[in-house]
Amino acid sequence: MTKTPHLAPLAAAAGAGGLSTREVDRARLAHDASHYLLRPQAVVTATSVEQVAAVMAAAGRATPPVPLTFRAGGTSLSGQAVTDGVLVDVRRHQQDVEVLDDGARVRCRPGAVLRRVNAALARHGRRLGPDPASEIACTVGGVVANNSSGMTSGTAATAYRTLDSVVLALPSGTVVDTAAPAADALLAAREPELHAGLLRLRDHVRSRPDLRRAVEHQFSMKNTMGYGINALLDHDSAVDILAHLLVGSEGTLAYLAEVTLRTVPVLPHAATALLVLDSIGAATAALPTVIATSAVSVELMDAAALRVAQRDPRADPVLRELAVDRHTALLVELQHATADGLAELAAGAEPLLAGLSPAAATPLTTDPRARAAMWQVRKGLYAAVAGARPTGTTAMLEDVVVPGPALTDTVRALEGLLARYGYDDAVTFGHAKDANLHFMVNPDLGDPRARDAYAAFSEELAGLVLDAGGSLKAEHGTGRMMAPFVRRQYGAELYEVMREIKRLCDPRGVLAPGVVISDDPTIHLRDLKRPAQVHPELDRCVECGFCEPACPSRHTTTTPRQRIALLREAADSGPERRAELEDAYDYAAVQTCAADSLCRVSCPVDIDTGAVMKQRRAAANGPLAQAVGRRLAGAWGTATTTLRAGLAVADHVPGPVLSAATTAVRAVVGERGRDLLPHVDGSLPGPGSPRSRMVGPVAPGTHDAVFFPACIGSLFAPEGDGTLGAGAAFAALCERAGVRLAVPEGIDGLCCGTVWESKGLVDGAVLMAGRVADSVWELTDGGRLPLVCDAASCTHGLASIGKRLTGPAAQRWARVRVVDAVTYTREVLLDRFDVPAGALLDRLVVHPTCSTVHLGAVEDLTAVAGAVAREVTVPAEWGCCGTAGDRGMLHPELPAGATEREAAEIAAAERAAGPFDAYASSNRTCEMGMTAATGRPYRHVLELLEEGTRPAAGRA
Repeated sequence: MTKTPHLAPLAAAAGAGGLSTREVDRARLAHDASHYLLRPQAVVTATSVEQVAAVMAAAGRATPPVPLTFRAGGTSLSGQAVTDGVLVDVRRHQQDVEVLDDGARVRCRPGAVLRRVNAALARHGRRLGPDPASEIACTVGGVVANNSSGMTSGTAATAYRTLDSVVLALPSGTVVDTAAPAADALLAAREPELHAGLLRLRDHVRSRPDLRRAVEHQFSMKNTMGYGINALLDHDSAVDILAHLLVGSEGTLAYLAEVTLRTVPVLPHAATALLVLDSIGAATAALPTVIATSAVSVELMDAAALRVAQRDPRADPVLRELAVDRHTALLVELQHATADGLAELAAGAEPLLAGLSPAAATPLTTDPRARAAMWQVRKGLYAAVAGARPTGTTAMLEDVVVPGPALTDTVRALEGLLARYGYDDAVTFGHAKDANLHFMVNPDLGDPRARDAYAAFSEELAGLVLDAGGSLKAEHGTGRMMAPFVRRQYGAELYEVMREIKRLCDPRGVLAPGVVISDDPTIHLRDLKRPAQVHPELDRCVECGFCEPACPSRHTTTTPRQRIALLREAADSGPERRAELEDAYDYAAVQTCAADSLCRVSCPVDIDTGAVMKQRRAAANGPLAQAVGRRLAGAWGTATTTLRAGLAVADHVPGPVLSAATTAVRAVVGERGRDLLPHVDGSLPGPGSPRSRMVGPVAPGTHDAVFFPACIGSLFAPEGDGTLGAGAAFAALCERAGVRLAVPEGIDGLCCGTVWESKGLVDGAVLMAGRVADSVWELTDGGRLPLVCDAASCTHGLASIGKRLTGPAAQRWARVRVVDAVTYTREVLLDRFDVPAGALLDRLVVHPTCSTVHLGAVEDLTAVAGAVAREVTVPAEWGCCGTAGDRGMLHPELPAGATEREAAEIAAAERAAGPFDAYASSNRTCEMGMTAATGRPYRHVLELLEEGTRPAAGRA
């Protein structure tokens, strides 16, 4: 704190560990999804509304006041969540979700990710009204603060329209729950000037017909420019006005500590059609007819967007084969609560759509694959354009809206404007039903000429949209990007109303200065981000943050976005700062990365940050380490025998003794040594059995499948005394079903190679890949028979062996079908026996693994679980457990952080309905991780199936 004494009062208010000035924390959170970059002086981690209220009050008392900016998901595109003051992270500890009234309402903390809120609501057949494209990562706090909408929410199901109540903290430190019966009286007593001022502004706007008309016009469209002053017309009491003013205020008026929203029904039955019209005029002229079909979504894509989309091999064939000229497409979706209701809607819609005489069309279909191909056209645009942009340029996604009748002329004028400024790779698309347009440009903000061109383009764009009676922001928020244009859009009098709202709520100007309201006409052109080039794979990152909720280390050290941001920050720093960031990077980014590659699954431009972290581990391994890796690969059978012997000894040593001993040694060997020496305690299971004993011999050529039992099943005994373990359970199931298995010769010395790959021991991984490929090729009859593995991570490792092979070996491996035992069980075994009703479990909780996601086997896992239990629960908060082989033993803080939300959800479910009958997964180390996290015995789902299908005499 010596460098920042002015922050001492804030540190005291934040509590122990609540405020950090560490360079690595400031740098990793400096970047959000916008094209702005400001570096905070410090980061506060929000833990409660009382703490945040105290921090705000301390910031306001300082001379001069210390600016605060709130950050949740960081997916905002207009610069709302960056600051050179103090950044308040409201996501880490503020993720609680409580479903109310059987799903009719939901109460959320601001850090709750939208997708996980909807997962909690799904069992009630409900969802949130706002449906932004960033729902994988954006949070409820951000959705409310931006008044987000989306493809189907229109203006009726936005955060503003579905708001029930909020708990807020004003910059003065006053906390108000607007749902409380005396909330308005409390506000009047504690904040009399604010209370009276809001009523005064309400009466002023209502008394002026011209102002009323202007407000009604602005908010007849989607509109996130400025403050939501429609609240002055829509609500009477000061506390209700304040609550609704906070929607869309972007954290500039108060802290949203808790939000209760009304939900909308899920419409599970959908039909989709893609219509390609000859021109933009034909498409917009068709809109009234399309909207008359009761479509919930109508997405428009111009000719440039179609040219980009048709390059995607996953796109609908109708589009891929189209010779695009001036065509414009409309993607139309109907939804209904029932199949019969959807059929009725479709029957009425089909003649209307056919009457539009499209140049090409895909008829309305309910087929999931066909619908997915059509939506790929729309949803893949951002990835296609952003991922292919020139290195060093910035992907900027703009967002405007105009009255419906002005849409045709606006699109045409926009096309001309983009062409005039040389944005030849721009694509235009949007929510046509709402006349809400998005377009992407990729300027090089490091080039002064490009910045000047962008400034001029922004001015012309403002004129184009405002002359059409539109709004410069429909969904993405004002931020600092459009703050200079708020007065121009609303006029001087309504702008002064907004300024007075800001003054009443935040008289010291503490919250997010420069956002929404600004006297600086050039603020939108300053502090522009110019991403440094750090790695060919990572340079494509647009810093959207979609990867973050899936990252196991998000609560422990860094996320994929932050790993990339730190590299960019180091590259853009002087020697002293670069050295400090690089010194912290090995632990914060490389060693505590689980390398599960779920970031790639979430990434819109397909970046695998985990793979890059493994590359860095490999680069740090010198010749000696690589030689050790080769030796281990060549003598893996001896190594596993030795490890099992060690585990047998450790099994008889008291846990506290083991823990103390390994902790002491890890302290001596230092940071790098700790990445080789695991922390061991009494929770570690004893040794398993050799793999060669799991299956008896079969006559050559008489087997139906090749079984590759995983190393981890031989290293670690299964959970519970007298249980079989996954490998033996799978073998028993196959025998019971009449399926004959063969095991590769020398299986005890073979491995999928994941352990070498994860540690960056490239030579050992290549050597083991060759040994495995040679051992199974003939046994699979040249790829005719499947190769089945009983641990999901090892199945995934086997499936990836091909990338370590070359020449004929790689060509042969491409013909081998690697199948997880759970998938094989669902496909081949499950129909051959039943679990008797008396053996069914009532309630089973299932933890999918990162590898089941990569294998596309999550549905297989839940299907097998459904065969053993009447009710199967997959926690909404599930994610990679962070165990990552031995990574969790090297860094126990990694699985502890990765599992805390899932473990808390399971504990809450048990408090409500008692313990589950069983707890299952599909990978031994993940089962160990979840057992440690929850205190419950996790077992492989195939063990449960084997026990449930035993002959009655064999059941316990």
